[in-house]
Amino acid sequence: MGQNLQNGERLRPVDLARGHGLSTQAIRNYEEAGILPAADRTPHGYRTYTPLHARALDAFLALVPGHGHHTATSIMRAVNEGAVDEAFRLIDESHAQLLDDRRTLQAVESALRDLAPTTSTPDPAVSGPVPAVSGPGGTFIGPLAEELGLRPATLRKWERAGLVRPPRDPLTGYRVYDEAAVRDARLTHQLRRGGYLLEQIAPLIAQVRAAGGLEPLEAALRDWHGRLSARGRTMLTGAAELEAYLRECE
Repeated sequence: MGQNLQNGERLRPVDLARGHGLSTQAIRNYEEAGILPAADRTPHGYRTYTPLHARALDAFLALVPGHGHHTATSIMRAVNEGAVDEAFRLIDESHAQLLDDRRTLQAVESALRDLAPTTSTPDPAVSGPVPAVSGPGGTFIGPLAEELGLRPATLRKWERAGLVRPPRDPLTGYRVYDEAAVRDARLTHQLRRGGYLLEQIAPLIAQVRAAGGLEPLEAALRDWHGRLSARGRTMLTGAAELEAYLRECE
């Protein structure tokens, strides 16, 4: 690839570095990692680069925000080794991950919407299980399981998986589901009904806990939306720069 030069223009490492706000050591590191095509050498052993290398660097720096440093490196290395199909496969995997992240976000939002009626004040005229008390006193495993239509063993299984963390009464040792534990149990129940596995639910519950509850999570969800949209857009930018590099390589 180093012999496939454009217009015969030669660039020093410092020229390539300054044009991209990088250090000359970073340029050398990128070449050694396969992100850049191999540079030609002068009779004295100095590296010389070309506009093709600058285009490769443009592509890599544009790919990083959407795909991450590791995947962007693998994409560029594959292109420079002539394995373009492998580069496309890596790009497809990133897009599939982004789609999966969007579906996860939709599942969380759907589960939160389904929780809204559950957390409202019950109508005494409506028959059915009395919602588990989630005030300061908490509730026990039996009433909560009855409310959710589950067996107590299921709640214990969720506890072992780290999805529900009910405190223990210091005197009796019984599980006492406080407000946070009831919330996590309800959210887990909704997501399980949506077909999610326990290992898929765990990071979502962690998001709720990190946000401090459901209401603060609304801001986190808006931020999540924004980050996914920004990632999708940076993927478009990276694709455009990579296409420009591929055209010049051809």
